[in-house]
Amino acid sequence: MAMEIKAPTFPESIEDGTLAAWHKQPGETARRDEMLAEIETDKVVIEIVAPADGVLAEVVKAEGETVLSDEVIARFEAGSPVDTPPAQRETVAAAVEVGISPAARKLAEEEGIDIATLNGSGRGGRITKADVSRAVSAAPVAPPAGTPAPAPSAAPVQEVVPASEAAAEDRVERRVPMTRLRASIAQRLVEAQQTAAMLTTFNEVNMEPVMTLRARYRDAFERAHNGTRLGFMGFFVRASVEALKRFPLVNACIDGDEIVYHGYYDIGVAVSTERGLVVPVLRDADAASLAQIEEQIAGFGARARDNKLTIEEMSGGTFTISNGGVFGSLLSTPILNPPQTAILGMHKIEQRPIVEDGEIVARPMMYLALSYDHRLIDGREAVRFLVTIKELLEDPARILLEI
Repeated sequence: MAMEIKAPTFPESIEDGTLAAWHKQPGETARRDEMLAEIETDKVVIEIVAPADGVLAEVVKAEGETVLSDEVIARFEAGSPVDTPPAQRETVAAAVEVGISPAARKLAEEEGIDIATLNGSGRGGRITKADVSRAVSAAPVAPPAGTPAPAPSAAPVQEVVPASEAAAEDRVERRVPMTRLRASIAQRLVEAQQTAAMLTTFNEVNMEPVMTLRARYRDAFERAHNGTRLGFMGFFVRASVEALKRFPLVNACIDGDEIVYHGYYDIGVAVSTERGLVVPVLRDADAASLAQIEEQIAGFGARARDNKLTIEEMSGGTFTISNGGVFGSLLSTPILNPPQTAILGMHKIEQRPIVEDGEIVARPMMYLALSYDHRLIDGREAVRFLVTIKELLEDPARILLEI
């Protein structure tokens, strides 16, 4: 049975996507829920899977093409692969045996390239169209018919290549197009700096109380919550929520000439991936327990690494927390995540000398940074907000008691 493979319905915040890769080629069989293609949007990579057992009959949208919401990208012939018509089974067998895509095969035939001499750069050593194109470029150009052969020289002449030219040949450059996600990140970061009056205020927090609490209850916490680990981020999320309740402007945003006060606390948690920085959102973080927060954050990290985050998980957010400390950053100025008006930056915990009761002691200290939009938030509110987070973390019991 013939079926149309369509792009998903994108939300209003996403206009279109780019067909990043085809994992099946026309004529190849696929099992139900096996991945056929990937569509990259400004926020996430969406997997397109086979609707049933069958054969990918036709590719409508090629890799690199723009895809609109609900647009047809391929046609699929449903039915068990063993029920595939003989002609299609032969096509599939040939493709698998040779390990070359149909487009690459066609180009090789047109240009007279022997595919047996090619090394495939695709998945599993598959020969791609780009591999054939490189072979075409490298092939020597035959002289026109009737052109006399050059007379042999008396002795071979060795060409002397200047040292500067030889060195230049080793200075290899490679150009690749930006992914949709990276281009979106670049655009949003520039937008944040151009449209907001962004300032950053700093403070430092003694992390010893939180570290002591974690060390004391870590094992019991994991046993009580089905293996969920007790990390630092849960404490920062809870402290941020309590601070946002006391300073509503930090949880608000600007819409034209109006201030939008959010009556909920959706906290974005920045996660670094190979494709770039993504910010999944903890919904209603004020109603979540410490264990629920830690469990969701761990899930976000795992799905982000596997490109499994959904568009819904990436949308919205009223405040963001970014942890540069996991990479060793001692101090930084985080950039706003529009349309949010503030972002908290965590950093590396490092033993530093501080003065307590007139004595110099070593404590595990962390620098905190709050970047904020000065159009909405005054310096006084920003400083008091950050001091509140510091106080809550240095006395974690206040987080639970909400004091």
